[in-house]
Amino acid sequence: MPDTEPSDDMQETPAQRRARRAQFLRDLMEARELRDRVQPRRARAARMRQQMRMRTFRW
Repeated sequence: MPDTEPSDDMQETPAQRRARRAQFLRDLMEARELRDRVQPRRARAARMRQQMRMRTFRW
């Protein structure tokens, strides 16, 4: 398995970093969607908490 950390002599380009970050965010969203399908009650409670947080947030 290759190292995920870039070494000193092989710096990661910004384009590579963006691509890696985009893949990570896609995987994260997929995992969240799967968890929401598996645990609908917990997902609903989390949505309600987030809505309450947004309602009480002051700019």
